[in-house]
Parts: sequence; C-alpha cells; structure tokens
Amino acid sequence: MRTLAVVNMKGGVGKTTTAVQIAAGLRARGRRVLLVDADPQGNVGNLLGLSSPHTIREVMLGEVAPAEAIIEVDSRPGLGVIVSTPAAFTLETVLAGTVQRETLLSRRMKDLHGFDVMVIDSSPAMNLLTYNALLCVGEIVMPVGMDTMALAGARQTLNGVNEIRSLWPDRQLTLAAVVPTAVNMNTHASRATLQALAADKEMGPALFERGIRQCIDLTYAAAAHQTIWEYAPASRAAEDYSALVAQLDGAQTIETETTYGEKAQAGIQPSIH
Repeated sequence: MRTLAVVNMKGGVGKTTTAVQIAAGLRARGRRVLLVDADPQGNVGNLLGLSSPHTIREVMLGEVAPAEAIIEVDSRPGLGVIVSTPAAFTLETVLAGTVQRETLLSRRMKDLHGFDVMVIDSSPAMNLLTYNALLCVGEIVMPVGMDTMALAGARQTLNGVNEIRSLWPDRQLTLAAVVPTAVNMNTHASRATLQALAADKEMGPALFERGIRQCIDLTYAAAAHQTIWEYAPASRAAEDYSALVAQLDGAQTIETETTYGEKAQAGIQPSIH
C-alpha cells in the first residue's frame, strides 16, 4: 500500500483541503483510498460531513481495529475515512508512558488490507500524532501558502522531517510534492513565494509548479461537505487538483489490491467528477 502524509507546521495553508482532494482524486482514478485524519481538530470529517464513535484516538489506543473505524459512504465507492475529534488531544497525556508511542499508528495499520493508497492529514504541529503520521508513511506532500510566513512553516516542517530521518534512519521519507496553494499570480506575494520555493535546493525539485490557484469554490465545496469535483467539476481548483493528482499517481506504480486498482493498473483511467 502506498502511503502519503499531507503536512505543514503552519495552519491555514490548505492542508486538509489538499488531503481530501488528493484522496478523492486518486479514488476517481481507480485507486481504493483510505483517508486518515491525524489532526485533533477533525477537519476531514467536518469537510466531508462524516462522524463516527470510532476515531483515530480509539485506533491509537488499540480500543478498536482500524477496519472498525473506517467509514465508507455509498456515494463515494472506493474511499474509506477514519475521522478525528478534539478527544485526540488527550493522546499526548494518555500515552505518555507508552514505549515506542511514536510508531503506534504504523503498527496498528500494518495488517490493514484492501486499500491501494493511504493519505493522512496531519496536525499543524510536531506533536505525537504528527510523529505517528510521518512514521506511518513513505511520502510527504506539503502544501505551502503564498506568503513569507508559509515559507518559514515549510522550512520548519522539513526540519522536523529531517529530525525523524536522523532518529529513525530505517524509515524512508520522500518529499513527493511541494504544493503552492491559493496562488494568485497578480500579486507580488505569490510570485515571490513561488520563486523562493523553486530556488530552494530541497523543495525546488519537488515543486508542483502549476500550483493550486485561488478559488472560492473550494470554500463553497467545504461548506457543502463535498469534494471540489462534486461541487464544481469545471472550476480552476478542480483543474489544478486534477493535475496534481495525475502527477502523484504517475509518480509510482501501485501494487493494487482491489478491482478499482486493477482497472487503473490495466490503464483504465476514469475521469474525475
């Protein structure tokens, strides 16, 4: 199973929006996708209009198996979701004395089958859940807003990733994509930030140069508990996220486990709606 975490230590950069669109976009391309919310703010469930008594907290504590926490909706076949709630804020305290608590999620998920890709939305802080998210995946997608503070957050995020690489040298963490969000090329801030990202020796090679253009439909889609393709399939955001998903999907051949994945592996690429 391919594993990706969407991370940035700065909030307000479109992290949850990007995680949801990547998951939905990969699903529409034939992958069976598990979307996991590892942020106690619970924005994935809020955006998609989903809730469950079994959340990431219960999975982390071993109170339920991951499969028991997965929400599947008939209108979105091929997409499973594990939600989070503010109750997950207590994990830092509850698990304070637990040995190897940073790898709990990885160990809980290792026997989960039936999905081609897992996408994890992480917290905008280097906390226990973020450590668990990063130690559970092989690839990172980092949304970056169009301002200097967002650049600082991106650098802070990469410093945290490099710390994990040094502490757990056996774990492979690849920067799959740096995704500029809310791009408006009419502003100096967007142009300057994109230039700085392209020039950065670590972020530049992974830069999704097209970026995600500023689009009010993303706000309306979230309010309607829909993905961008469900709400506004002809919007600029739908076009940009489609390009991002296509780039990510083409970056690696996925060993599929489902009929959805088998279709994609055979070259059948359903359109995204």
